[in-house]
Formats: sequence, C-alpha cells, structure tokens
Amino acid sequence: MSFFAILFALLIEQVRPLARHNPVHAALRRWVRWSIRNCDAGKPQHGWIAWGLAAVVPALVAMAIHWALLLWVGWPAAVVWSVMVLYATLGFRQFSHHFTAIRDALDAGDEDRARELLAEWQQVDAAMLPRREIVRHVIEYSVLAAHRHVFGVLAWFSVLAAFGFGPAGAVLYRMGEFVTRYWRYRGQTQPVSEAAQSVATRAWAVIDWLPARITALSFAIVGSFEEAIDCWRHHAQRFPNDNDGVILAATSGAVNVRLGGEALRSSAFSPNGSQTFSAASVGPTTEVDTESTPGRDAEPAHLRSIVGLVWRTVVLWMVLLALLTLARLLG
Repeated sequence: MSFFAILFALLIEQVRPLARHNPVHAALRRWVRWSIRNCDAGKPQHGWIAWGLAAVVPALVAMAIHWALLLWVGWPAAVVWSVMVLYATLGFRQFSHHFTAIRDALDAGDEDRARELLAEWQQVDAAMLPRREIVRHVIEYSVLAAHRHVFGVLAWFSVLAAFGFGPAGAVLYRMGEFVTRYWRYRGQTQPVSEAAQSVATRAWAVIDWLPARITALSFAIVGSFEEAIDCWRHHAQRFPNDNDGVILAATSGAVNVRLGGEALRSSAFSPNGSQTFSAASVGPTTEVDTESTPGRDAEPAHLRSIVGLVWRTVVLWMVLLALLTLARLLG
C-alpha cells in the first residue's frame, strides 16, 4: 500500500504544505541537540552513539508505531500513519518557494532581487554573480533539494516498504541528512566535536549512496538518456561529494546544461538557517570550486527544463509504484 501512502502524502502536501516552524520539526531539532549535548565526548565511538540516538531512534519509533497499528488496529491505520510520516519527511513545498521566488525575479529582470533571495536561501555571498551563474547555482541547489526532500525519501520508503519498514526508511533518510547538516552548522557556534561531525558525514554518505544513483538513473530515463549516462560516467567525479556529483552530472546531461565551476562562499552563520529542518545543503560542498561539466551555459529557460525533469521523474516513480502495487494485488 506504499503507492497510496505516497500519493496521498504528495496531494496533501500540495494543498496544505507543512509550515516551516512546526511542532514535529521543532521536536526533532530538540532531540538532535539533546543527543549531541549528552553523548559527544570527542571520540568516534561517542559520535556513533550520538548519531544513533539522533537518527536511528526516531526511525525505530516510526517503525514500532507502524507495526503496532498494523497488528492491533489494522492496515488502514498503518497506511494513515505512513501518510503522516511521509507528509513530515517529503515534499516539494518545503523548498520550492525559494526556487519559484528566484525564477520569478529573473523573469521580471530583477537580478538584484534574485541574488538577494539566493543568498538568503543558502546563506552565501551572491552579490557579484552574473545572471547565468545565478541560474546555474539555483539549478544545482534545487536539484539536490528535490533529491533530498522527495526522491531520496521515496527511495528508502519504497525499498523498505517491501519488508514492512517503509516509515522507518523515510525517517532515517531525512534524519541522516538533517543531523549531518545541523551538527556541522551547530559546530560554528557551540561545541560539536570533529569526530561526531565525521561520523555523521560518513553515515550520510552510506545512506544516500543508493538513492542518489536511483535519482540519477531516473533523471536519465526522463531526460536525454545517453547524454545523462555519459556525463554521469565521465564527469561525476568533478564534484567534491560523490553522491551529489552523480546527481548533478546526470542532470547536466539530461537537460544539456553546464553545471559546476566557481563555488559560492558562506556569507555568515545564520542561526535561523542552521535550525531549519528543510534547508537544502549539506556540508561545505557549496564552498569547493569544481570543474564544469559539458553543456550549454545556464539560462532561465533551463529552470523550466528542470521543473519538467523533476515532475516527469515524479510521474515515473508513481507509475512504477502503481504497477508494482497492481502486480502485488493480482498476484
């Protein structure tokens, strides 16, 4: 029944998106803070304990509730719980307002406003960016945000749903991303050991390995397949983060746009930005210059291409899940 849970969650999220300051994300932030404050003693084993408490325990709680509802109440209650978990963990509306606002500013010719919005979104210095670089960075940030907020969650939920652990997969994926990002930014103002940050980064790389490649393959299928695969094979290593590099390289080939190049530098530490559960970036990858992929210079028209690419991928996911659900029902 994962298809129906995902469908209802996406529909509800489009009609009534989860507010940025909501009690669910606030509670998870407090839990992550408590975990690092009470378990981080500066050694790797303590980092693993803190990470386990921060990321794994919420996933186990979600799984326990799912199975309790399934066994004691019935499958409809379990489906409702899955919808609630997905509503809190995935959704375009958790980041798409940034993309839409910047695109509208560029369409109106207000490049200064577009730079201001980009800087506010990612906490970077965008004051000197030319128009094509604004577009290029918006594409990169938006594609990665779509992966982390939608396709990565769908991947882990769908894979583990086959074994009855769907909600746990969605929670583990989002918490793994959030813990990595939050601890790194938290470490700029309050003590978070390098060991704990390293543990979180390594764990996130493992968690995101399979979803990143599923997302890249999906982009290739709904975009220019041969070009996406070729760019993936030959240019993914140009990006400092392996998983992000796979996604960005496939995106570059799928829509024929040049990605990578000069990176934006953090402008300042923002407590509000660091505590946002739905922020897009993880770690310092936005501050490492890379070699550009082949393709056309980024233009505003590419933003529409990216929107089409993402929505075609959503349709692909839903069709595949619908076919699997139908096959299971008929079998």
